[in-house]
Amino acid sequence: MENRLLDQYNSVIVSQWKSQEINENYAPLNHRELFELAYHTCNTMNIRCISIMSSQDTNKGGSRAVLYSNNKTFICIESFNDFLKITKYFNEGNGERLIKEIQPTLKKRREKFHAKDKEIKVQILKTILVERKLDECANLVMLKDLNRKVYFAIGDARESAAVVPMFMNAEGASLVQLALNKWMSTTQRLVQEHNFPESHAGGLLKNIMQIKKWVLNLISVNLDKT
Repeated sequence: MENRLLDQYNSVIVSQWKSQEINENYAPLNHRELFELAYHTCNTMNIRCISIMSSQDTNKGGSRAVLYSNNKTFICIESFNDFLKITKYFNEGNGERLIKEIQPTLKKRREKFHAKDKEIKVQILKTILVERKLDECANLVMLKDLNRKVYFAIGDARESAAVVPMFMNAEGASLVQLALNKWMSTTQRLVQEHNFPESHAGGLLKNIMQIKKWVLNLISVNLDKT
């Protein structure tokens, strides 16, 4: 399905809107770790991920995410070989949140993440993957993409969560898994090559947003504690 926001971003936003950017060195983390922390730090309940590409090499650039906020701003997170760049595009106002909130928070989280036990690091990264899969699912639903794609996005989120003790042992995890199971069953009964129906979109998006709020809090609590 046509991703009009992404088309607008590529054709108009990057060349015509005002922008503010920050560059961050990876050390002491690898490329993938800092990219994932940046994704989570930029993300909020008002954010929609309209495009994401992940590098297969944890120590090289190539990852890129484009986020859209309901306050009509865009954020692009890009990992290059030598640094990570975050760019905020805005038509009105300024890029204050990027400088005053996102950058200092990301710096603190980079150091705190580095100091954590290896197993906790793995679990945090896997839970951010669940966060990204939920965002992917929400975007597919909003695009009214194929039922097959929505089904697999829900399944990826559920399966990614099922192997993370931090997730599964948290209060409320069983309700989250029940909701994901319910929507997998619902979507599986639809004609897979048809577009996701409007009649189901509101209910699924409401549940995804409830789960996303829970996941964002779970990650931040475990990431920010010393």
